[in-house]
Amino acid sequence: MYAFARSLLFRLDPETAHGIALGALDSLHRVKSVKRLVGKPVDDPVELMGLRFANRVGLAAGLDKNADHLDALGELGFGFIEVGTVTPKAQPGNSKPRMFRLAAHSAIINRFGFNNRGVEHLVAQVKQRQYGGVVGINIGKNLTTSVDNALDDYLACLEAVHGVADYVTVNISSPNTPGLRTLQFGDQLDALLGPIRTRSQMLDEQAGRSVPLLVKIAPDMTDEEVALVAGSIERNGFDGVIATNTTVAREGVQGDPQAEEAGGLSGKPVFEASNRVIRLLREHLPHLPIIGVGGIDSGDAAKAKLAAGADLVQLYSGLIYRGPTLVRECADALKSG
Repeated sequence: MYAFARSLLFRLDPETAHGIALGALDSLHRVKSVKRLVGKPVDDPVELMGLRFANRVGLAAGLDKNADHLDALGELGFGFIEVGTVTPKAQPGNSKPRMFRLAAHSAIINRFGFNNRGVEHLVAQVKQRQYGGVVGINIGKNLTTSVDNALDDYLACLEAVHGVADYVTVNISSPNTPGLRTLQFGDQLDALLGPIRTRSQMLDEQAGRSVPLLVKIAPDMTDEEVALVAGSIERNGFDGVIATNTTVAREGVQGDPQAEEAGGLSGKPVFEASNRVIRLLREHLPHLPIIGVGGIDSGDAAKAKLAAGADLVQLYSGLIYRGPTLVRECADALKSG
């Protein structure tokens, strides 16, 4: 069924198709038909960071930026869902077209630029959720906020989402917000992560609950750079790391008509690059939870992420190419025992 739907959707502009697919999923949810189509979720509980994940397969940030489709997506069988990236103020993102399929490579390039309706809207949506699984919220900075003042935006988002998030991810690795990736390195990273950790601890004490803090990093780093990032993550007491975001490299897609479009490349071509970063992180952070994301298009690919050192995985591009059955396939492949 999904193969037929995909053949129709792939005739449309990718961003238009994205909106139509989510709208159709919402409609199925309203008539209580999603679970009849995808079946019962895989029950494989995992305890990490003080949270109970229903299974090891999550939805990566970026697909539901505003948490507008949280309940419908939750019925696809995910063990957890991450929404966002959200910024303090609503922003339109980059001009269209800004999403491109590289179908021959099961890949996508996007340069959305953190388009979203703002943190107040997202918080209101999450408050209304019926989905009972773990919900992470991915936070970033507004385009108009300078890199020097980025901390202000992250703190504003953190304070806004703390009361409704099960965990919070600090996104410093999108290639589509100018200067953002410079925050991953050196003193700038400590100067960002330290105050965020301090503020989160204060909010935890006030709320009487601990909300884990994670950071999402890029695949485009040398071994030495990964080691430095790992040191900062450990030094500042973060609870986990998501590896990885999209890549600015174009290895494996050369010659594709869309390959030279600006933006972050996701999907199958980033699989090995993200695995390399996961393996390095596991060496430097032997006990820290790692969520592996990048190029998972099968149960075997999900297992390879765990073999590299991940504890949980997230899907995005593979879901677009394979459809909802990929969630169960991966969850079954990773099921304990």
